[in-house]
Amino acid sequence: MKTAVDTATNATTALTFADFKEITKVRLAVSVVFSSVAGYLLGAYQIDFTSILLLAFGGYCMVGASNAFNQVIERDLDALMNRTRNRPIPAGRMSVNKAMGIAITLTALGVIALYVLNPKTAMFGAISIFLYTSVYTPLKTKTPLAVFVGAFPGAIPFMLGWVAATGDFGIEAGTLFMIQFFWQFPHFWALGWMLHKDYKKGGFKMLPTGKKDKGTALQIIMYTIWMLVISVIPAFGITGRLQLSIPAAILIFAMGMVMLAFAFLLYEKRNNTTARKLMLASVSYITLMQIVYVVDRFISF
Repeated sequence: MKTAVDTATNATTALTFADFKEITKVRLAVSVVFSSVAGYLLGAYQIDFTSILLLAFGGYCMVGASNAFNQVIERDLDALMNRTRNRPIPAGRMSVNKAMGIAITLTALGVIALYVLNPKTAMFGAISIFLYTSVYTPLKTKTPLAVFVGAFPGAIPFMLGWVAATGDFGIEAGTLFMIQFFWQFPHFWALGWMLHKDYKKGGFKMLPTGKKDKGTALQIIMYTIWMLVISVIPAFGITGRLQLSIPAAILIFAMGMVMLAFAFLLYEKRNNTTARKLMLASVSYITLMQIVYVVDRFISF
């Protein structure tokens, strides 16, 4: 009897933890934490592991809060789409009140953790939550410009790490912000291309032309080019302390060209298979690019 009760308790705990990971979008949150830590390592004069832990914890809380608020707001629309109907709220495994409690708690914990680092970091974290939940989320059913608005909170993490390390927002943090800002467009439009039919069920307008056409593919190409250009600008010595060696810039440029090749392939093929390849290439690019930046910083200096 005791074994059966223990088994049921363990199963319930596992399900609750799984729902927490789902409501906070754990994989997205971890990728955001990775970007933030990369930014911190680029900006820090001296590495402080307590600061890294605070940044990681606060960053996860802020992303988790944004996603929880988002899922509360979009719960009825999530129930209409295949990719989201099994989320905790539309599936009935979590109440709206509980999800709101999680979102509010994570917001408070995140702001406090980031404030301990410095007030500017907390401010940018709070701005990220506000833009994501109060501007981007409502606009998704109104206009494709929602992706443009969503690119602002989406671009904050890389920059946030620099601000956490230095307490300053200057050309260095601005450059990191712009890299991730322009990266958002090919990444999310490739995802929007793949999920276009499902997004339409929820009324979301994610593609710039509203269609899987050459116009959307062309914009993906243009934003990929801008992303690539800005990614190598630090090699020219015009971005303050944020610098990039020539070998590192060549490597990043080569990785960006691979992503650009997939963007051109999408323009030619215009199918979901190619869009998926571009989306995966974009994820690989942003991760590897940040790793190259960090490794180059410690090798060069």
